[in-house]
Amino acid sequence: MRILFVTLAVLLIVPGWSGAERLPLLRPGPAQVTTTPVDLFAGDPARRRLGALTYLGGVELRSPDPVFGGFSSMRVEGTRFTLLSDGGGIVRLTMGRDWQVRDAAARELPGGPGTGWEKRDRDSESMAVLPGGDVLVGFERANALWRYDHDLRRVVGSRAPRSMRKWSANSGPEAVATLPDGSVVVFSESNAKRGLKGFAAIRFKGNPIDPAVPWYGFRYVAPPEFAVTDALALPDGRLLVLVRRFGLPQLFTARLQLVEAGAIRPGAIVTGRTISAFEGDAIHDNFEALALTRENGRDILWVASDDNQAFWQRSLLLKFRLKL
Repeated sequence: MRILFVTLAVLLIVPGWSGAERLPLLRPGPAQVTTTPVDLFAGDPARRRLGALTYLGGVELRSPDPVFGGFSSMRVEGTRFTLLSDGGGIVRLTMGRDWQVRDAAARELPGGPGTGWEKRDRDSESMAVLPGGDVLVGFERANALWRYDHDLRRVVGSRAPRSMRKWSANSGPEAVATLPDGSVVVFSESNAKRGLKGFAAIRFKGNPIDPAVPWYGFRYVAPPEFAVTDALALPDGRLLVLVRRFGLPQLFTARLQLVEAGAIRPGAIVTGRTISAFEGDAIHDNFEALALTRENGRDILWVASDDNQAFWQRSLLLKFRLKL
């Protein structure tokens, strides 16, 4: 009884955790990351076309850190890569034409939903650069959007929009994209509603953190058994949407879809046209991240996978020339 009384007293007196994040994230500071080249089609390096994509090379990223990986979104600026995991972990590295990693470093987001005591508090699934350079990050489970400065070192603001509150815990803001007009689209992963086609999505007509900014809903119809994992806007206003399927016999497969400019309107049922498919003999995994750059006047698409820290999955980083 004395032991029980002391235990209860401690539980009543000691407050809950409210200090710094204590997630099992990457060790902060310099990181060791190695690369292994991969083919688009295993054993056939000469095959380089995949629909609208031409393969320019790719690697599997590895690190001795046991929690390395889980990358759900990324940003590419020249040869500098920022990879954001679904646990709030950031890996930044430089990689040029030789595919060798330099100056890799790891840290975590400076803040986010909850206390960060549990991984689900930092379920950061999406990222987009806003007009002016700040970065918007979407957090699943919390159904929240957080705004950080360009280097992801300072919180600028946050909001859990009322329009996203009924999204299920594991189908939150899986993809965010900034359109050329400065509006922001947010896609749920697979938030369906009985009697309605497609999955829930929102377009904010400005800064999503500002509650005064108007918005409207629409729905995205992915191929059967597929769910949205990322999206980005092209300079002409069209959208690239990445969708993923999990099932036998190939486990994870993915498709890249193109949405025409102007298709996203209030209450619209939006569908995309598949322009590339990561399935069959082509390389496939849990692809969740897209980034777009320009090289020599050509659009370059980067695609990365979330390995879920599972031994049978890989952290892939692939580079393509996009021609539509």
